[in-house]
Order: sequence, then C-alpha cells, then structure tokens
Amino acid sequence: MALLRVEDIRKKFGKNEVLKGISFSLEKGEVLAIIGSSGSGKTTLLRCLNFLETPEQGRIFVGDEELFDGEANEKMSDEQIRVKRLHFGLVFQNFNLFPQYNILQNVTLAPSLLKIDTPQNIEAHARELIEKVGLTEKAAQYPCELSGGQQQRVAIARALAMRPDILCFDEPTSALDPELTGEVLKAIKGLKSGDSTMIVVTHEMEFAKNVADRVIFMADGVIEEEGTPADVFDHPKSEKTRAFLQNSLENF
Repeated sequence: MALLRVEDIRKKFGKNEVLKGISFSLEKGEVLAIIGSSGSGKTTLLRCLNFLETPEQGRIFVGDEELFDGEANEKMSDEQIRVKRLHFGLVFQNFNLFPQYNILQNVTLAPSLLKIDTPQNIEAHARELIEKVGLTEKAAQYPCELSGGQQQRVAIARALAMRPDILCFDEPTSALDPELTGEVLKAIKGLKSGDSTMIVVTHEMEFAKNVADRVIFMADGVIEEEGTPADVFDHPKSEKTRAFLQNSLENF
C-alpha cells in the first residue's frame, strides 16, 4: 500500500481554478520532486496536503487512514486539523524560525508543547537532528547569528522533530544566495533513506534529476508529466515539459 495517496484534488481561489484534479501516490522512502513554472499550482498542492488550504474536491490518504474527503463537506475543527497535520512536516521558503529562541529551543518547541515524548527524549532527539544537519556547535545560538543556509537547515531539523510520515519542502533554496543553496540541498540529500519520505517542490533541476526517485511536472494546475528523472528529463513526452526544461537550462 502506498504511504500517500492523493485523488482528484481541486482548489479554487475565487474563479481561479489553481488545482484541476491532481492525483498521485507516494511509496514509503521515496523522494518526489515537483517542478513547474510559477503559478502552476505546486505550492498550493503542498498547502492542501498540509491543511493550510482546504480543497473543494478530492481525497487524501496516509496509509489506510483517510485524512480528507471533499465529498463529505464536513468542516474540520482546529483540533482535527492539528492532528492531521502531524502526518506532514513542512519546510517553508523563508525559514520562519522563532527569533527569540535559540536553535535547540526552536527544534524542541513544538514537540514540547504537544508533549509527544518526555522532555529528556525530546531534547536528545533534537540534538541528534541538529547534528544530522551539521549544526551541533550552533545549538545555543539564535537565528540572527546564523546564515540563511544554516537557518534553513535548522528549519529542516525542526520539521523532523515532529517525526512526520512525509516531509515536504516548498522551494527550500529560493530565498538563499547561490553559494548557500548547495549546503541546504546537501542536507536534504543526506536525509534520503528508506525511512525518509519526501516531497520537494524545487526549481533546482539538477537536484531533482539526481536525488528524486520520481518527478512530477505541473503546468496550469494539472500534472502534465510524471515519471522517473530519466523519463521526465531525458525523454519528455509533453511539449510543455520540453519547453519548460529548455527554458530552465537556458536560465541556469
């Protein structure tokens, strides 16, 4: 059984239909890269998965649990949404760290508030994650003392601290200078294992080609093309895919 199943997700903002029936599945341990031009619906899709937006239609399953059914028309309570969000971790473009807390506190805050484990275990796990992203010596420092790349790595550790089933990245390097992009992509690549299931919305074509197990190319609110990196990058079937990739390479 797939870890994640998304069926016919549709989302409108006013009369603008941003997602026009998105369906895909994701196996445990897979890395899915989602590419496409601005306005294609990539970020809206992630926001729907993380219950930051509510689709008008469709279904979302994690394992055998149905998290969302657009046909039910049931308004979820804030508590229900919080519980469903625990399946997903989301790393934003702009870090969104709490400036008043040091790095260790940023990583332990949410697990501590939700009491998902003992304080000792939460701190021990946080320190392991901080080490995993290469910031052990920065644990007592504050976000303002770190580079953008280091802050994004803290954001990754913070998302992992909640032990999500699926870790989602929304253009994790778009707010970074080119020289800092590599360190964040290296940290994400280091998470790739049989235990880490990831969805990465990215404009980094080399990263998508070399790290992802599968690639989805979105255009105009639909999945225009889907397949292995070799399928999508080396043998694209869609003219829209070919045009996007050619343009991306020209701007690289």
